[in-house]
Amino acid sequence: MRFSPRLPNDTATLLLVATFIIVLVGLGKGRHAKTISIIGAGAILIMYGAWLLQYLRSEQAGKRGGKPRVTVATAVALLAAAGTAAAFVSDWFVHSLQPTIHTLHISKAFAGLVIVAIAGNAVENVVGIVLAARGRPELAISVVKNSVSQIAAFLYPVLVLVSLATATTLTFALAPVYIGALFGTAVIIWQITGDGEATVFEGIALVAAFVILATVAGFQ
Repeated sequence: MRFSPRLPNDTATLLLVATFIIVLVGLGKGRHAKTISIIGAGAILIMYGAWLLQYLRSEQAGKRGGKPRVTVATAVALLAAAGTAAAFVSDWFVHSLQPTIHTLHISKAFAGLVIVAIAGNAVENVVGIVLAARGRPELAISVVKNSVSQIAAFLYPVLVLVSLATATTLTFALAPVYIGALFGTAVIIWQITGDGEATVFEGIALVAAFVILATVAGFQ
């Protein structure tokens, strides 16, 4: 499958910069983690805004004509409503997993990185496969990679800033094993999608990387 590498490369840049600050905070061993996280979150969100503006302009320029089915305001409202509903569903899903986690002695890391991740990204994964099968590789890649970038370059930084108003402050400090996993994931995604071509071998490589991550999480 061939696709334009420009958008995947831009998305990979988002992931790499988000990983960059997480690695720096981790190497700093907690010193000034809060201050660095606040400044880093602001920088990542500014970068995300620039990426989003460029992405929307490119999508607009690529349209073949015809009026959109809904207005921008309606689309934003629908997206906000769907996002809010998804947040509640995710919370209910995680809460319902607690008895199973205790019964099967599953680590919380495995539940979050494997079970919740697969269930939460099921829609994006299915849509990506369907779009690829229909001969729309650019859109397929965009759906899958943009889903990842929303977490690393938007949701995580937003939560860091929002947490300033709560009793528990969130920072970019993570355990070393997850810093390595995140950095490795960003590099692998950049390497595989940067040439504008997807092969069976690369798909197997991605699956192998996920299996390794799931195995590590299972023993945490």
